[in-house]
This record gives sequence, C-alpha cells and structure tokens, in this order.
Amino acid sequence: MPLGGQKGLGELWARLKFLFLAIVVYRLGTHIPVPGIDPEQVAQLFNQNQGTILGMFNMFSGGALERMSILALGIMPYISASIIMQMMSSVTPSLEALKKEGESGRRKISQYTRYLTVALATVQAFVMVAGMSGQGMAYAGMPVFSFYLIAVTSLVTGSVFMMWLGEQVTERGIGNGISMLIFAGIVAGLPSAVGQAFESARQGDLHVLMLLALLFAAVAIVWFVVRMERGQRRITIQYARRQAAGRMGQGPAQTSHLPLKINMAGVIPVIFASSILLFPASIAQWFGNASEGKAAEILQEVALMIGPGQPLNFVIFAVLIVAFCFIYTAMMYNPKEVADNLKRGGAYIPGIRPGEQSAKYIDNVLTRLTVVGSVYIAAVALLPQFLMVSANVPFYLGGTSLLIVVVVVMDFMSQVQSHLMSHQYDSVMKKANLQSYGRGR
Repeated sequence: MPLGGQKGLGELWARLKFLFLAIVVYRLGTHIPVPGIDPEQVAQLFNQNQGTILGMFNMFSGGALERMSILALGIMPYISASIIMQMMSSVTPSLEALKKEGESGRRKISQYTRYLTVALATVQAFVMVAGMSGQGMAYAGMPVFSFYLIAVTSLVTGSVFMMWLGEQVTERGIGNGISMLIFAGIVAGLPSAVGQAFESARQGDLHVLMLLALLFAAVAIVWFVVRMERGQRRITIQYARRQAAGRMGQGPAQTSHLPLKINMAGVIPVIFASSILLFPASIAQWFGNASEGKAAEILQEVALMIGPGQPLNFVIFAVLIVAFCFIYTAMMYNPKEVADNLKRGGAYIPGIRPGEQSAKYIDNVLTRLTVVGSVYIAAVALLPQFLMVSANVPFYLGGTSLLIVVVVVMDFMSQVQSHLMSHQYDSVMKKANLQSYGRGR
C-alpha cells in the first residue's frame, strides 16, 4: 500500500478510536449518580410515570435520567438551544445577517448557542431538583440549600460536558458528535430489550411466530426509512451559454441539478411533536395524582385521553408532525433565496422564468415533497406505537428513536466512505505526481 494510503487509514483509525473513547466516557458518566439522591425513590417515580415525557428523555439520555446521574439532562438542552437559534436566525434580521458572514458569523452563533444551552440547562436542572425535593427523593437530614446547590451544579456541569464532548467528536471523530451521543444512548438499551424479548418467547409469553414477525417488521421499517431518506427530487438546472474564449461561437450550456430531499425537516418535527404531546399528559398526571377533588379527576381524565396508546393521542401526534414538517421546512429552506442565487449565478430552470416564477415553481415542488415526507415521518413514528397497542408486542425502538438511529448510521457510513475515497484520491495523485517527476528527469 502507498505511504499516503497508510497515512490516510491511520487518520481514519484515529478518528474511530476517538469516537469509541468518547462513547465509553459518556456511558461511564451515565452511571455516576447526583449526590444526595435516593435511587430507590427515583426508580419508584419512573415506575409510576411510564409513558410520559420522562420515558422519552430517559431514552435519549441512555438511561441516565432513570439512574439520576450527573448526565441526566443529557444533550437535550443543547438540542433545544440549537433549534431555538436556528429559528431565531430565520426571523431575526441581525442573526440572519450574522449567519451570512461566513465562518466568523457561524462561530458567533455557536457561541450564543452555548450561552443559551447553559441557561436552559440551569432552568431545567432547577426544576428537576425542585421536583425531586418536593417528592422526597433527597436523603433525609441533608440541608435544602446544600442539596439544591450540589444537585443543580452537577446537572448543569454534566450537560455542558455533554455539549463539549459532542463538539469534540464532531471535530476529531467521525460524524456529528451530538447525533452520535444520542445514538449511543438509544442503542445502549437495545441488548437488554432484545434479551427480554427472547426471554418472553422462551417462557411462552410471546409466541415465536410473533417474535419473527416483529423482527421482519423492524427490518422492513428500517429498509423503508433508508429508501425515503435517500429519496430526492432533482430539478434540472441549466447555466446560460457563455462566449468561448478566442472564438466566434458560444460555449456549450452546462446542466446541473438542484436536489430536494423528500424529508427536508429530518427528525426535528417528531421530537417537537413528542415533547408537546407528552408534556401536557405528564403535567396532568403529576398534578392529578398530587391533588384531590374534582380538579384532580379532570386532570387524570385528560391524562388518560391523551396518553400513549389512546386514539386521540395518535390523531394529535400525526397532526403535530405534519404541521411541524411544514413549519420547519419553511423556516429552513427559502425558495425565493434559492431562486435569486440561481439568477445571480446565471442559472435557470428550463421552461421557467428566472426570479419570481422560479421561486414559485421551487415552492410548489417543495410543498408536494413536504406532503409526502410528513406522511412518511408520521407513519414511521406511529407504526411502532400501533404495534405495541394493537398486538401487545414489545417494540423497544419508538418511531423517533428508530429515525434517529437509521439516519445517524447512514450519515456515519457515508462519512467513513468519504474519508476512504479522499485518501485513495490523495494516494493516486501523489503516485501520479511522482511518475510525472520521473519522466521530467
């Protein structure tokens, strides 16, 4: 193997080792408990609040929330801050101008995102500690002020560490660091879930044919997600013919494509819809159990109606996913800006006038794609829940988790292939240069 190829593979191996080390550090951190918390009380709380927003956050944190570790907040404050900054960059003129300044503007926005992450983590940690203190999860005899100070500081520090670790993985590892940490947290519980399924089949609680059908359904859903995530609508783009240098004629027209993904919004709509739907159910259940009287009965009834597995839950969840797909796509992709960029670059869509007509055409295509993409995301998000409710089968990966896992794996594999191809290209170029040098002598 050429020296350049060995060096390239060494760099790829170093990045993979750093990614593996970061995941090991993250998984070790999920087992370090917050000082002053009674783990038995925490386990009892999660048993009482199954199917609420706690379950989703616990999934994303890799079980750290259930163990109430210093990484219990996980990466969610950073994700929330990033989404808020993305939305504000689309509606705030100063941030929108800052985003167009290039690398310096992106660094400034990243700095604002970190500050917002610390603020959100502090608020969430304080609310979490207050809830734990109110339900008697702190050890008896520990001063209230000391408990609040130690617990809030531990949770905020853990969240900031997760943010820093994710950025380090992005810079020195493979793939997006935040996505890789979420992926590691979700997959961490997969072996135990598979073991429980096989144990249920061995004891006769789950039929073997049902287990095989469940495996087939999981493979089919993954295949469907991969096909849809790779799906694109390519709009043909042509560049105006230019005068050929030193000739009377014109040069040939260049043809390119404007790719539009079927799922432009990614998994953000599912995360938003899950949070908005589960949060009222959780609040209603908590306050309903804590209070008495007519109000408590109404809250418990509301929690039951919109809880997981209920028909109203499916309807509201689907409507929220479709709505957020259109909202997020409209905020992140501006057809008018794309059309103006094409016009400035001397490009046009065949048969469509540049400018406003091109913007309308791109917007119509994007709207049709968003309809298909929103239906696809809603179907993938609801199908695992439908299987669990209708057939009473254990499906560990929910729709949101399944989408995240498949998309992250696809991105990881594509980046590994890009590294391998770039290193092979470098080695070929070096070999070609050496041969040219030898012929020149």
